Amino acid sequence: MATEVKRQKIDDASELSPLQNFLQWCHRVGLVLSDKVCVSKEGTVAEYGMLATDNIEEGEVLFTIPRKALLHQGTTKVSALLEKERPSLESSSGWVPLLLALLYEYTSSQSHWRPYLSLWTDFKTLDHPMFWSKAERDRLLRGTGVPEAVDTDLTNIQREYKEVVLPFIKKHPDLWSPNTHTLDLYTQLVAFVMAYSFQEPQEEDDDEEDDDDEKAPNPPMMVPMADMLNHVSNHNANLEFTPDTLKMVCVHRIQKGEEVFNTYGQMANWQLLHMYGFTEPYQSNSNDTADIPIANLYRVVTQGIQSDLNQQLVEEKWEMLCQIMQEKAAFVFGKQGCLTDTELHTALKVLCMSGEEFSDFKDNEGWEEDEEDDEKISLAFSNEGLPGLKDSWKRLIHEAARLTVKSYREEAETEEEFVDGDQALVEDQEAVAGLSSRQQRALQVRYGQKSILHRLMELTES
Repeated sequence: MATEVKRQKIDDASELSPLQNFLQWCHRVGLVLSDKVCVSKEGTVAEYGMLATDNIEEGEVLFTIPRKALLHQGTTKVSALLEKERPSLESSSGWVPLLLALLYEYTSSQSHWRPYLSLWTDFKTLDHPMFWSKAERDRLLRGTGVPEAVDTDLTNIQREYKEVVLPFIKKHPDLWSPNTHTLDLYTQLVAFVMAYSFQEPQEEDDDEEDDDDEKAPNPPMMVPMADMLNHVSNHNANLEFTPDTLKMVCVHRIQKGEEVFNTYGQMANWQLLHMYGFTEPYQSNSNDTADIPIANLYRVVTQGIQSDLNQQLVEEKWEMLCQIMQEKAAFVFGKQGCLTDTELHTALKVLCMSGEEFSDFKDNEGWEEDEEDDEKISLAFSNEGLPGLKDSWKRLIHEAARLTVKSYREEAETEEEFVDGDQALVEDQEAVAGLSSRQQRALQVRYGQKSILHRLMELTES
């Protein structure tokens, strides 16, 4: 039976903890919490979490949030101004209106959402790699793709703040101040949105004429209580959206005492660390992936070319592939095989063509309509199908995977000097326990990726 969040009975309200203040606020805004769950800092995998206080069956609603309790640019006290100035707040991220709302509400002593936002004092619990030193990122996460993603984020955040946010703040000094609403606070709030916001799914359009139109994703919003739940790939609850409310619904039976887990989507460990600041333990994340840059296929193909004619043919193939795909694209491999099998199939087919085949390919502007179907391609690039590929294709995949593994080594090391100690470290629980939390999370990202690549090399060994 669902009941409204009960007020904490404490004589002196000033002695209420941030969590107790938040639960009282939930009561005031009409958030309904099942009496089978509780929010806790004890017995959970992170700072806050939700525990089952009784057995919960599939389909039971754990809590219901009225839309008036959501925090976004449409519900903030400065919503009218943000709507009026919307054209000047456009940016590549699309997050500026929400972030300006958060800048205002987080620093306002009279904010309606103060009990909610006070749960994150100075955002000290956020430990995204963007808050690590560059040297630490590059040392612990070399080869994983995270340092490059963070560098891009920081560049975009600084540009967005300087070119869009700061001019707007200066234009409205009665509501914002450059001295209070600094780049540092803005960066912290970006991490907060990355880690805790939700996006409402797009409504399906029944009008077939609009199927080809790309719709902009719904802007992110903060969802109090829902963001208390931690993530695992094998989750037991899911957030559902209705016109009036948002509901967290049990999707698998939860035993009394177990933690309630939501899902942030099918996220590899490197994505979880980049976006949310945590990882799942090695082997627990069924969605873990490793990327092989398309450039590594090119490097393999160009090794040992003896003639200018062959070099020219490879360059023409590469130029065509770059037109089909992005030059910085990557092929994504999961635990069961290639997740971008169609793209990999295309690249291998083009790169392994003879000069005559490639000439015909260009003349025909691609392949005929009766090419292999998606299901056959998917099977061919699964773990079961990879050993049966053409030897020339397996060699390219194998060598590209080997080059990718080499990218994890120290820059000063040669290939002969490189010794991968991550496997021994993962198997030594005492050694792992002695690592810092950042070192542990980085190890889980690195070793998870390298395990996928080593398995791929085994499957494509000729």
